[in-house]
Amino acid sequence: MATTQVILTTSIRKLGGEGDIVTVRPGFARNFLIPSGQALPVNKLNMRNIENLKRKRAEREAQELALAQEFAKKLAKLSLSFTLKLGAEEKAFGSVSAHDIQVRLKEEGYELDRKQIRIEKPIKTLGKHTIMLNLHNDIQHEVVIEVISDAPAKEEKTDKAKRTDKPGKKPVKKSKDEGEEA
Repeated sequence: MATTQVILTTSIRKLGGEGDIVTVRPGFARNFLIPSGQALPVNKLNMRNIENLKRKRAEREAQELALAQEFAKKLAKLSLSFTLKLGAEEKAFGSVSAHDIQVRLKEEGYELDRKQIRIEKPIKTLGKHTIMLNLHNDIQHEVVIEVISDAPAKEEKTDKAKRTDKPGKKPVKKSKDEGEEA
């Protein structure tokens, strides 16, 4: 299988960062990477520019890391609560998903991509839950969210005896007639 080497000029997910020399298929390099300006062919002239690209990459990564650390400090003060509607037997209608969390963060003034919110499955239970936010490759931040019921706390249910009796009917007492035989 034929391959060719190119020098990346921008960071491409799952391929590499600026200044990296990567091996790709010739058609991908010729038809997409080079025309879009995301890569340069490997030659003597472009090899001289590789140090410049690596310096730009280091500056960009340092800036991204600083922004992520600053964002994590802001998130440390954050507390989120969500309300779920409960039905019979305390079963939740709906759930809290990564999209719901993203919308709430946006309302609070925090811009975050939904893909940066790590949640195993949508939350369908009441109580406190911990979710992970991936702010940077090196920085993950935990946020505790609280899920509460939309209905006020229910009062104690009536005695079982009162609930099992049907209205309008009196309970039938069975008596033992020990002396009668048929």
